[in-house]
Amino acid sequence: MQVAILAGGLATRLGELARSQPKSMLKIQGKAFLEYQLELLRKGGIKNILLCLGHMAEEIKRYFGNGKKYGVNIKYSLEDKPLGTAGALKKAEQLLDNIFFTMYGDSYLFVDFSLARRYFESQGKLALMTVYRNYDRYHRSNVVIEGNLVKRFSNKEKTEDMVYIEYGANIFRREVLEMIPENQFYSLDDLFPALIDKEELLDFEVKERFYEIGSPQGLKEFEDFIRKRV
Repeated sequence: MQVAILAGGLATRLGELARSQPKSMLKIQGKAFLEYQLELLRKGGIKNILLCLGHMAEEIKRYFGNGKKYGVNIKYSLEDKPLGTAGALKKAEQLLDNIFFTMYGDSYLFVDFSLARRYFESQGKLALMTVYRNYDRYHRSNVVIEGNLVKRFSNKEKTEDMVYIEYGANIFRREVLEMIPENQFYSLDDLFPALIDKEELLDFEVKERFYEIGSPQGLKEFEDFIRKRV
């Protein structure tokens, strides 16, 4: 199994914390955040990692290399201009497997990747979004599901029936990349509605909460989680 980690953003919500270093390199209890992600993925049976990088990519490459030190195999796709989360996948097309997972570079997730993959392959759809029954608890909920499909997704317009939130891990078939314009800024926020219109976006519910370091509050919560775990 392969995971593409989308870590090309500028981390503007973190202000000074990420001005001189990428989010992935933020140190928590002496370890870079990406180390925690790789450790979690390795334990979940995933060793093939594609890092989609932009901001300060060379610093991450120097630190992690080919991933051998961390028990994984790392490949890199580098942006020379911001392309967005979906645009980054389009640029990395030649490095992606026929079926691949995606994760955001600031997410720490508890997903049974093997179970999600088996379910995805059994349904014959183009994509799958993991979701969490959030009720606006950790962030604003942004997903409506119906049966086994995502029926609505929006980070702009909130409706009362949005009790789920995009959890942060997704599965795609490579055919989806044909829907993404080349060398243009295009985000997963743009891609998800297009898949929903085609009834090609499965939902897969995860029961355990997510952590993220994309905001000061999220970073503090993750630091507290790691501190209690040690």
